Amino acid sequence: MRPLLLLDVVGLTPALLRHAPRLSALAKDGFCASVTPSLPAVTSTAQATMLTGHAPSEHGIVGNGWYFRDLGEVLFWRQSDRLVGGDRLWDEARRRRSGLTAANLFWWFAMGASTDWTVTPRPAYPADGRKIPDVYARPAALRDRLVAALGEFPLFRFWGPGADLVSTEWIAAAAALVMREERPDLVLCYLPHLDYPLQRVGPDHPSIPGEVAAVDRVAAPLLDLAREQGRAVLVVSEYGICAVAGAEHPNRALRKAGLLEVHANATGEHLDPLASRAFAVCDHQVAHVYAADDASRARAREVLAALPGVDAILEGKARAEAGLDHPRAGDLVLLSKPDRWFTYYYWLDDAAAPDYARTVDIHRKPGYDPVELFLDPAKTLVRARLAAKVAARKAGFRNLLDFIPLDASLVRGSHGLLPAKPGEGPLVIGSDPALAAASFPQAGIRDLALRAMGL
Repeated sequence: MRPLLLLDVVGLTPALLRHAPRLSALAKDGFCASVTPSLPAVTSTAQATMLTGHAPSEHGIVGNGWYFRDLGEVLFWRQSDRLVGGDRLWDEARRRRSGLTAANLFWWFAMGASTDWTVTPRPAYPADGRKIPDVYARPAALRDRLVAALGEFPLFRFWGPGADLVSTEWIAAAAALVMREERPDLVLCYLPHLDYPLQRVGPDHPSIPGEVAAVDRVAAPLLDLAREQGRAVLVVSEYGICAVAGAEHPNRALRKAGLLEVHANATGEHLDPLASRAFAVCDHQVAHVYAADDASRARAREVLAALPGVDAILEGKARAEAGLDHPRAGDLVLLSKPDRWFTYYYWLDDAAAPDYARTVDIHRKPGYDPVELFLDPAKTLVRARLAAKVAARKAGFRNLLDFIPLDASLVRGSHGLLPAKPGEGPLVIGSDPALAAASFPQAGIRDLALRAMGL
């Protein structure tokens, strides 16, 4: 058996690889192949597909979030391993090699997983309303070791307007520490940096080559350490990000048609899933539409088909053929036009938007919101005002960090659809040329990893 580093460089595509000299060298000595992703091509689905070898219809991760029908709530970014159906890569590897050890550094659904070492983002939420950066780790003492060596996890640079390379550097350093001190047989590491600039400015912006080179420099020490430890290396990505020129608002259309209900209180209007006849859980360029009955589904299909940003609506056989025949999936699945994405917005007047809409709040929002990567350009002295509010929070005062705009046109890159061309989709790079192929299905990454380990 040979130990393995499985490195997830988010957003890296064959077209962008030329800007990453170290990763390009690895591909030259080994191989590089395109990957056909699962639908939707989003983080949680892609990772579950790679680790289980199954489609979403089997592992159940139909998006980054979905409607929990029994709770009557839309929930995004849950972290429990028990949500994922099927054995993981490390489970199968242990069947083939007794005593094999595994470490997960920031791949999703890490909490409660059977890996030997686990680190995943997990802020602390004091009762006074603050959010304190932190991580969850198993064994628990690993958290203290990482914080002592690397400092506090830079949560506000992992997501939000301040997201940048710093969080990726911290994760890579944490992975290196675990590799040196624990020497797991299997190491999973997640490097998210490219997600941020690619969504902010799109893949064709002149700054992108420099961003690719930056994440390549962060990956280089891990590649060096893998070579030193005699590890095989697989570098994967989850999806490619395409340029977009605007957004579509399915929930607003459903509300205007009388299908979506809201309830209002002192904090604004809120989606009422239990009262709605139909509503959409929007996730980048894909949306799951949940309907109360057949008549509501038919009416929702009619309303949504008329939207100019909708390219296709999957249901029945078409939904099953897309690998989404699972109880968690929507009764309808919307696919956007390639140059559009779907917002979760359901209010018809920005004055009625819920208070969380203008904040970074990935768990309260009933849909994915890439506008959280921006500060509101309409606010004067926005950074100074934000800094003042943060300081006030640290001093114990409550306030709302309402600096996120409600302008979906700011987003210039998105994903979720299957790539139009292989060069624009995800890839896999391997250190062993004997494993080369022209392309791999995303569900084939698990078996490729096992082969790379000689199992």
